[in-house]
Amino acid sequence: QTQQPYTMCFRVKFYPHEPMKIKEELTRYLLYLQLKRDIYHGRLLCPFAEAAYLGACIIQAELGDYDPEEHPSDYIRDFKLFPKQSLKLERKIMEIHKNELRGQCAELAELNMLQRAHSLETYGVDPHPCKDFTGSTAFLGFTATGFVVFQGNKRIHLLKWADVSKLKFEGKTFYVIGIQKEKKLVLTFHTSTPAACKHLWKCGVENQAFYKCAKSSQIKTVSSSNIFFKGSRFRYSGRVAKEVIEASSKIQREPPEVRRAQFGQSRSFNSLSHKNLIMNMEPLVPALPSTNEYEETAVDSGRRILLTTDPNTHNRHALMPTFVKSHGIFLV
Repeated sequence: QTQQPYTMCFRVKFYPHEPMKIKEELTRYLLYLQLKRDIYHGRLLCPFAEAAYLGACIIQAELGDYDPEEHPSDYIRDFKLFPKQSLKLERKIMEIHKNELRGQCAELAELNMLQRAHSLETYGVDPHPCKDFTGSTAFLGFTATGFVVFQGNKRIHLLKWADVSKLKFEGKTFYVIGIQKEKKLVLTFHTSTPAACKHLWKCGVENQAFYKCAKSSQIKTVSSSNIFFKGSRFRYSGRVAKEVIEASSKIQREPPEVRRAQFGQSRSFNSLSHKNLIMNMEPLVPALPSTNEYEETAVDSGRRILLTTDPNTHNRHALMPTFVKSHGIFLV
């Protein structure tokens, strides 16, 4: 009774490869909220022109058409959209909002934002910091396309899932084994701790199974070692992407109502209504590694939006800290 109440937060775990094909508006809106959070925390990196367009789409979805009588000259400043938001960027966002997006309803503005965001290289990337074989800092991630490696803001590797043959780890060393240009490829990376390396491996196994397998019945238990009786074993449990898409196409019901969050009359970033919304989107301080081992499987449930209660959804070792205990959403 003396403890503070828990706040349950949701985040997207597996980002859809083609968000434009999401059937229901409610699911598209949930993905829009996640991408807005990714932009706000610097996860979704984008050049100036793309940042301005994405910001303008968010403003159009939240405010509607520009109204000179209602919106002051610096109205964009009331919205904290990016971690580093310059006056030049705000002016460009304002220009696009005034001239290019007029007449778009919230649903269309969100749809345009999804279309532009999903083409960016960091779309859906949960970055894991590590060192490559030269000792240089790199960030690893898993997307619907495959395994990616970034150095700074530049993607230096993309290995598609069809070309990834095995993921394994030993201690603090993570290996990606695959085929590139008809030659065997072995990429080696070093994490800060064995726990971070194991977590990275599990994330890779989950993403590979979800995006690569045609059916959940094809998913196999994998070992982190070439020796069967040594190392960790893990199996992703849940629907795969193709099954989720197929289930979505068979939905027969009235579209659920979408209740969009409203900022209120002030619309200021420091206003109470805006602050309450942002509180549920900001990351918490990463939790210290637990002495209890996480469960080895992720369980899905529900019919429309499948939720997992796998703590591994939270990437304790990612570049940007995420929720201490979060839940994945399979978007269909």
